[in-house]
Amino acid sequence: MNYFSQPKGAMKSVENADVRFESVAAPAKTADVMSVFGPGMMITGNIVCAGALEIFGRVTGEVHSAQLTICEGAKVEGKIVAQDTVIKGEFKGTIHGNTVRLQGTAIVDGEIYNRSLTIEQNAQFEGVARRLDRPVDAPSADPLKGDAPMQPMFTPETVG
Repeated sequence: MNYFSQPKGAMKSVENADVRFESVAAPAKTADVMSVFGPGMMITGNIVCAGALEIFGRVTGEVHSAQLTICEGAKVEGKIVAQDTVIKGEFKGTIHGNTVRLQGTAIVDGEIYNRSLTIEQNAQFEGVARRLDRPVDAPSADPLKGDAPMQPMFTPETVG
């Protein structure tokens, strides 16, 4: 018998299955959660992420995150508000961040409002950099918790 298999007759049929959907509470530490937009994704609109976010694809719009990384090959256009921002890809627009790092492969065109700015060798930056008067806060996960729980895509009656 396989470790993952059950003995014959132990499995319930789908018709008699008791399927329940429960809402899952957000983890206690949202900074430990990593969200990733893959290289094939193209997003137009506003993004709010209470934890860390890595972008490999293309985004046009506003991005609010605690920690943001625009990876090599990614293209983002719009506005960024993040406590920590690392740019390895391309960005055009405005950045508001406590710490902003432009790594060697970064191509940035726009305005950077920061408390700490690091520009590595070979990074390309055209625009202006200004000091922030007050630090940027991370987005709160509370508005996300207030949403109605997700509805199931299927029920036991529709399966079978």
